[in-house]
Amino acid sequence: MNAPTEVRVDTVETILVDVPTIRPHKLSMHTMNSQTLVLVTIRCSDGTIGIGEGTTIGGLSYGEESPEGIKLTIDTYIAPAIVGADASRVAALMGQVKQRVRGNRFATCAVETALLDALGKRLGLPVSELLGGRQHQTLPVAWTLASGNTTRDIEEAERMLDARRHNIFKLKIGLRSVNDDVAHVAAIKRALGDRASVRVDVNQAWSEVDARRGIPALEAAGVDLIEQPLSRDDRGAQARLSGRFAVAIMADEALHGVRDAFDIAARGAADVFALKINQAGGLYDAARMAAIGESAGIGLYGGTMLEGGVGTAASAQVFSALPKLTWGTELFGPLLLTEEILATPLRYGDFALEVPTAPGIGVELDMDRVAFFQRDGFTPRIRATAATSGA
Repeated sequence: MNAPTEVRVDTVETILVDVPTIRPHKLSMHTMNSQTLVLVTIRCSDGTIGIGEGTTIGGLSYGEESPEGIKLTIDTYIAPAIVGADASRVAALMGQVKQRVRGNRFATCAVETALLDALGKRLGLPVSELLGGRQHQTLPVAWTLASGNTTRDIEEAERMLDARRHNIFKLKIGLRSVNDDVAHVAAIKRALGDRASVRVDVNQAWSEVDARRGIPALEAAGVDLIEQPLSRDDRGAQARLSGRFAVAIMADEALHGVRDAFDIAARGAADVFALKINQAGGLYDAARMAAIGESAGIGLYGGTMLEGGVGTAASAQVFSALPKLTWGTELFGPLLLTEEILATPLRYGDFALEVPTAPGIGVELDMDRVAFFQRDGFTPRIRATAATSGA
């Protein structure tokens, strides 16, 4: 009997795609007017093609990896290491990659996603079935209100509620004084009342003193969750906050992989984990971090790096395989973009995202749209479209 033919990685291709956002998206460290997606295509010897995405926020203002650096890492270091390797043994192959490439979690995630997408297509299974089995067909999705204008944010939230698209809202704060931020959040919560959950993301902007002032006021205003109020390095201080207040404190930027998850759980430095596949370093490690959180009694939240359709679909595959997502998800990245790059857009409705059911991560690219927004080199170039020009 002949042995089965081994399926190998033939080529790895990366491109940068710049897509405008529907409005400025203000964080404490950066204001986004567009999003840069690093798209990865892996072609295998049996003809299967896998796609992945590595996406961060604001160049290097958010973290240590930029879109340009992600592409360079994959092209120069990861691709040469995996071309010719067995494409069907994804976990083993990614273990070898992580021995040769330290850190660079976003680049690693993009490649792992593409390999898992190809494997799922080869086996005829969604990636969720390769990660323990799907337990949810839909996922609740929060929307971030980040214009910074109270009236505008309330109007935007009302439109989302009326359309039954979102009833969970996260507010980006930290740019203004604590008092001004609290007043902004409290006004929005009063306007929305019990119709919606209101949460805040401080993006590491507060000191412990600021947090001791701000958190009780936010708690009194009816805020349900406070995300990363302190610097990712201030774990002792965040542990003190988590034990002091009733409102849940969520770790986000502090979660740079499995070891961080274990350390935060051991210190009691968070009530909730924001799971992000890019920040975790891949789908496998995001699932491992979820297991640590669950074992420690920490709630889970499906986070986002504002990925486009590919990264969002991959995230949904992981999150749908988790037994419990107490705090839902915020997989709204594609909705923040003016243009769709998927052949068939992800489906949102009734305050949730439908998890794709097709093999792999369940989506395919619209290559004409991808080509339109693709960079010629490393310099960002946003083209005017009907959506951005007001036509």
